Amino acid sequence: MDQFPEFISQLPEVDIPWEGVGGNLLQGEGIQVVFLHFQRQTVVPEHSHRAQWELVLAGEVALNLEGEQTSYRAGQSFYIPAGMVHGAVVQAGYRAIVFFDQADRYQTK
Repeated sequence: MDQFPEFISQLPEVDIPWEGVGGNLLQGEGIQVVFLHFQRQTVVPEHSHRAQWELVLAGEVALNLEGEQTSYRAGQSFYIPAGMVHGAVVQAGYRAIVFFDQADRYQTK
């Protein structure tokens, strides 16, 4: 699958600060679920926020979690505890479903 189904792509778009990166937001009480897609390789600078769990659907991400780098591919998932410093290099074609334990992690466009 190259993209998300129409009922997901019709969800509100999230305001992502990187060129070639998009996502759609499913908002819950106290939580956000973002369906992310990357059209180009993207370096995500180190940062931290509340807890995050990510399921990789396609492509590859090299996650740097407090200085330790691990790569994840389709079918794998990873968890980032609240407050843990992390960054990543995300390859073009990456798609993931990301759960944030934070109702205001992203804003819509």
